[in-house]
Amino acid sequence: MMLGAALLVALGLLSIAYGSTLIPLRQVVGALAHAAGLGSQSPSGPVGSIVVDLRLPRTLLAIAVGAGLGVVGALLQTVTRNDLADPFLFGLSSGAAAGAVSVITLFGDTFGVWTLPLAAFTGGVLAAAIVLLLVSRVKGQGPERLILAGLAVSFLFTALTNYLVFAGDQRAAHSVLFWTMGGLGLARWDNIGLAALGAGIILAYGLRNHRRFDAFLAGESAAESLGVPVARMRRATFLVAALATAILVAVAGVIGFVGLMIPHLSRPLSGPLHRNLVIACALFGAILLLASDLLARTLLPPQELPIGIITSSLGAFFVVTLLMRNRL
Repeated sequence: MMLGAALLVALGLLSIAYGSTLIPLRQVVGALAHAAGLGSQSPSGPVGSIVVDLRLPRTLLAIAVGAGLGVVGALLQTVTRNDLADPFLFGLSSGAAAGAVSVITLFGDTFGVWTLPLAAFTGGVLAAAIVLLLVSRVKGQGPERLILAGLAVSFLFTALTNYLVFAGDQRAAHSVLFWTMGGLGLARWDNIGLAALGAGIILAYGLRNHRRFDAFLAGESAAESLGVPVARMRRATFLVAALATAILVAVAGVIGFVGLMIPHLSRPLSGPLHRNLVIACALFGAILLLASDLLARTLLPPQELPIGIITSSLGAFFVVTLLMRNRL
C-alpha cells in the first residue's frame, strides 16, 4: 500500500507535467506549493495557471473516477460471485451514458447544471433495475447467466444511445463521442466535487458493509446463516453501484474494464477480505486511470485519445490472459 501510494503521487506529478506543453517537475512542485500557500514566489508566466487550473483538476478527476470504478467492480464481483462483473459489462455505464446522451441530443439543460448528472443517474438506476429483474429470473441457474443478463442490458442501452445519436441533434455528435468513449477533458474545479462524491459513496458503502461482503465469500447459504440478507444486500449493492457509476459517468463518460481488472490485480496484494480489498481497489484504480490518461495524451501527440480506448484495450488483453491461465 505504501508503494502504491508513492506510485500514485509520482503518476500524479507526471500527469500534471505532461501535456501539450511539457512543464519541468521542479516548476510543477513550485506551482503546487505556491497554490497551497507553502511557497512565497509564484511561477513565472502561465505555468501556475496551467498547473492549478487545468492539469491538477484533471489529475484529481482521474484519481476519483479510477478509485470509484475499481471499488464498484469489486463489490459487484462479490455479490454476483462472477469474476467478470463490472459496471461496464452489467449495463450500468451504458444506462448512465444513454441518459446523458438523451440530454445532449434531445432534451437540453432542463434542470440547469444538474440536468446531466440526474439524467445519467436515471439511466444507471434503470439499467440496474432491469439487471436485478433478470437476475431474479435466473437465480440458481449458474453465475454465467448473470453476465449474460448484464451484457443484454448493456447492448440494449448501447442501441438506445446509437438511436438517440441519429434521431437527435447531429451537431452534438462530438459531445456524444465523448460520453461513449470516455475522457477527462472536461475536468474543472466545479465538477471535481461531484466525482469525489461518486467515489466516496461507493467507498463508504464498501467499508461500512465489509463484514457482510466477507460473508458472501463463503456462499449465499453460509451468508444467510450468518445473518446477511443476501437478496436485499445484492439489490442495495446494485443501486449504490448504479448511483456511483452514474455520477462518475456524468463527469467522465463511459470508461470500461477498470472495474473488471482492478479487483483481480488487488486481491493478490490485499487478500480477499473486503476492508483491505476496498482500499486497495480504490488505490490501484486511481493508479490505472492516471497511467491510462498519460498514455492517452502521449501516444498520438498533439492529439488526445479517448481514455476508454486505452482501458478497453488493456481490458481485452487482461481477459485473454485470464482465459489462458484457466482462471475463468
